[in-house]
Amino acid sequence: MPNLIYGLLALTVLCAAIVALLARSLIRSVIALGMGSASLAMLLFLLNAPYAAGFELSVGAGLISILLIIGISLTKARRPHSP
Repeated sequence: MPNLIYGLLALTVLCAAIVALLARSLIRSVIALGMGSASLAMLLFLLNAPYAAGFELSVGAGLISILLIIGISLTKARRPHSP
């Protein structure tokens, strides 16, 4: 049973990374990145690394995701010039 949980969490991390790479929207990429980071934190916690899991959850899923969302929302989109 634990191997199934480890496999599902690893698959979740992999799928979130693929979605983050292929998403057209930057916000969706950041959300997928945060979900993958949270899944990685759960995987680390199950592998008896609670400090690494806490660090990954607070910095990877929390701080980085919030800073990227703020950065994206504060930038203006470039519009192509019409001839």
